[in-house]
Amino acid sequence: MNPTPVGALLLCRAEPAAVGPAAHLLREHQLLAPAGQRWSVLVPEGKPWLDGGEPVDRVLAGWAVALAVAANWPVLALWWDGDRAGFTLASGFRRPVGYTWLADGTPVGEDEAMQTFAARLGLDPVLDLQALEPLARPDPEADARARLLGLIAVLARTGLALPAGLSPGEPADRLRSAARELGAETVEWSGWRDAVRAELHAVEESRLGRWLRGPRARLLGAAQLAAGVPLLAWGFARRPAGLGWAAAGAVLVANGALSLVYDRVRREPGASAGTRQRGGSIEAG
Repeated sequence: MNPTPVGALLLCRAEPAAVGPAAHLLREHQLLAPAGQRWSVLVPEGKPWLDGGEPVDRVLAGWAVALAVAANWPVLALWWDGDRAGFTLASGFRRPVGYTWLADGTPVGEDEAMQTFAARLGLDPVLDLQALEPLARPDPEADARARLLGLIAVLARTGLALPAGLSPGEPADRLRSAARELGAETVEWSGWRDAVRAELHAVEESRLGRWLRGPRARLLGAAQLAAGVPLLAWGFARRPAGLGWAAAGAVLVANGALSLVYDRVRREPGASAGTRQRGGSIEAG
């Protein structure tokens, strides 16, 4: 078979409106588009796996972890190059699960990975798992790209529908062009202040907003800072290979700080700064 070009996609199990604020924290330009019912896709505009010398699978794994700890939805990273292809699924603070195939489709992943993958995405433990199991078995007729397409076919049962042109196995330049033709939203790094503001807005609009107040917010923030600071230092100490994990550490630190200040800058409705009560009614100041 012909060598597979390098490319990658980030699939997020959330609407674009929720993905956008979290994607800002990656500090990488991305193109964001809807990808079916309650799914979104991020297409990298750059090629950090070439610029920094870090393999594409490590870059995408770090991004997936960073997004997953910044939000309450799973992130599936798909990647491929001339020698291999595979995926990494990140979900919250749990250890990421991944699988790899050689270019000819030879499975080299762990046997239990598919079961963990199905469980974390809430797939049917019988029908969906039966459809996933052949992807972990030798098949001379299915190369690495066919394995990823098979994975996408199973996830279609959850509502995933990749837009035209955004298909595993395509080169990064073609993916980027296809995303732009679809009118994908550009997600650009605009500084920590805007990123935190966007994250605050996303939290306010979510069901987590009321939860992230009071003692629980402080407890969560402290835990995120405790995990993020050493991870950030570890990633930078091992750059360029650790830059993806440094991004995850940076997101943990940012979210930890956000949790610690959230209940101070956003009080309960009716008691927010700039409001006052007059004649039994609340008026905005």
